[in-house]
Amino acid sequence: MAKFSQSLDRWNSRFSTPNYLFGTKVNHYLSSQKDRLDIGKALAIADGEGRNSVWLAQQGIAVDAFDFSPVAVEKANQLARENRVSVHFSCSDWQSFVWPKSTYDYVVGIFFQFADPQDRAEIFARMDQSLKSGGLVIIQGYSEKQLEYNTGGPGVLENLYTEDLLRSAFAGYQIIDSRTYEQEIEEGDGHAGMSALVGFVAQKP
Repeated sequence: MAKFSQSLDRWNSRFSTPNYLFGTKVNHYLSSQKDRLDIGKALAIADGEGRNSVWLAQQGIAVDAFDFSPVAVEKANQLARENRVSVHFSCSDWQSFVWPKSTYDYVVGIFFQFADPQDRAEIFARMDQSLKSGGLVIIQGYSEKQLEYNTGGPGVLENLYTEDLLRSAFAGYQIIDSRTYEQEIEEGDGHAGMSALVGFVAQKP
């Protein structure tokens, strides 16, 4: 519990700035998947200050989102109001969030690399649980090479992604897009500069 409290205090402190830590623009990889999106329902996990869930709502999608930082969720609600969209935000950690079964057409996880391998496996399982048959999981994260750049991310090797890791986590899914690449990103002060990335989209059978 002490470790959790320290983590929450750290993120609340990081989010307690006048500006948005990761900016207000949608993640580039997520926006590049726009043509795969249709009207439906999405879950944005660990969505921080709301930039990705707000963008999803702007596409006409009904969106649920959660983050464990009340500071972040307050800013996310403000961002939604400013953009005149509705997002159902919950202030919750992933363990306490009620993951409904077979509910979402899209489950989106962007840079949620706070989780160690054991927790990550459980999060992936809950993402699968909540996704409808035929739905898409969309994930963006840092690859192992990100340790060379230090322009964002956890700085912990075991928390970083490989394509094989994601393919294994969603075994049986149809792979729509899977790539390891390097790109300059500008997502607020939190993610800025040349970065080593993994993008992954797969469809649940």
